[in-house]
Amino acid sequence: MARQIGDVILDLKNISLRFGGVRALTDISFDVKEHEVRAIIGPNGAGKSSMLNVINGVYRPQEGEIIFRGEHRHNMNTHIASAAGIARTFQNIALFKGMSVLDNLMSGRTLKMKANFLQHALWWGAARNEELAHRAKVEEVIDFLEIEHIRKTPVGRLPYGLQKRVELGRALAAEPSMLLLDEPMAGMNVEEKQDMCRFILDVNDHFGTTIVLIEHDMGVVMDISDRVVVLDYGKKIGDGTPDEVKNNPEVISAYLGTQH
Repeated sequence: MARQIGDVILDLKNISLRFGGVRALTDISFDVKEHEVRAIIGPNGAGKSSMLNVINGVYRPQEGEIIFRGEHRHNMNTHIASAAGIARTFQNIALFKGMSVLDNLMSGRTLKMKANFLQHALWWGAARNEELAHRAKVEEVIDFLEIEHIRKTPVGRLPYGLQKRVELGRALAAEPSMLLLDEPMAGMNVEEKQDMCRFILDVNDHFGTTIVLIEHDMGVVMDISDRVVVLDYGKKIGDGTPDEVKNNPEVISAYLGTQH
């Protein structure tokens, strides 16, 4: 059955972000629809990661509105974003290198743990039952991402491509409704990119998770995205379907370096 893209669940209106006198984002507006794969592209320094940081509350814009599921998020921060169902991976891998794959994924369940510190320390009563339930959810993610064979391996011993997959797994362990992926395929070879593309599409299809991703590989973007927004020097220069964007003269000019 074909995937059904729903209504707008994230609406960014006139977002501007400054660091002192430096403008990272200027008057940017776009939306994200439920169940879609929404790509953010642009040359280096275009403001792509800054935009993801605005969405999940790492940065607070000086101007503009963030509306998530119909609610104005004037004071969005990382905790509010996580509690609202927004999870994130990072351009630079941010895993606990000395911990096993399983334990890294368990850390993605932290916000869903309700037992108190003493119960967890004693592994008693509600804490024991809760941990077993969370572990079962994590095992589902491990099976889904086909990493059963490394589940007890310390993450620091894994090759780069598998570490990126584990980071995806940790985000999925939080059961997000929206997943933000910051260059999930950076540094990967062709085979690793194909695997990651497959997993991203499977997450979108199987769990119904809305995906917002930054990616520099235009072949990947055109293949897996429903809509693409293009940034350049902190401004939006294109927005539409992959075909509309790749035929946009302003986008072509920015990528060829003839605009500036």
